[in-house]
Amino acid sequence: MELLKRIMPPENWQSVVLVLVGILFGVGITAFHLSNASSYLSDESRTCINCHLMTPHYATWSKSSHGRSVSCSDCHVPHDNIFRKYMFKASDGMRHATVFTLKTEPDIIQIKPSGIKVVQDNCIRCHEKQLGESGLASHTGKAFSHGEGRLCWDCHRTVPHGIGNSQASTPYALVPDQTPSVPEWIQKLIKSKN
Repeated sequence: MELLKRIMPPENWQSVVLVLVGILFGVGITAFHLSNASSYLSDESRTCINCHLMTPHYATWSKSSHGRSVSCSDCHVPHDNIFRKYMFKASDGMRHATVFTLKTEPDIIQIKPSGIKVVQDNCIRCHEKQLGESGLASHTGKAFSHGEGRLCWDCHRTVPHGIGNSQASTPYALVPDQTPSVPEWIQKLIKSKN
C-alpha cells in the first residue's frame, strides 16, 4: 500500500496524468500498428522488407537456391535457444528501426560482428553433413572458433545474395507488395478532402 501511495500523483494531478498516460498508450499502439511490429515476431521473410533497405537482399535471396526452402531468420538469427533467438531479434530490430527512423542508413549494408558469428554458425548447422564429408568442418569450424580461418562466404561469396550489396544493385527488383503504412481511415479522410 505504501508503494501505491508513492507512485500515485497528487489528487489534483490525477486527471492530467491519466490523460497523458492515455495519450502515450494511444501513440504506442499507433506506432506498433504503423510499424507492423507484430510481424517481427514471426520468421516470415517478407518481414525483412518492411523497410525498403532490405529490398535488394530480399530480391537476390528469393531467386537463389536458399530462397526455395530457407527463411531470412534461418541464416540471420541464432537457433541454439529460444531466449537468445528473440533477444537477438529484438536487439537487431531496435537497431534497424532506429537507423531507418533517423534516416542514417548506409549506402552499402554490411553485417555486424554479432551477425557474422550467427550466420557462420547457421551455415555450419545446416551444412554439417556436407562439411563433415569434405573434412572442412573440423578445419574451418575450429579455426573460426579460435578467431582464425575463413568464413563460409569467403569462398561462397554469392550465396545467397548475389554480388550486389547496395541499394542500387537491384533497381528493378520484384518484391511482394506491402500493405500501406497509412491507416485506411486516414487515407479515406485525405481522399474526402481532395
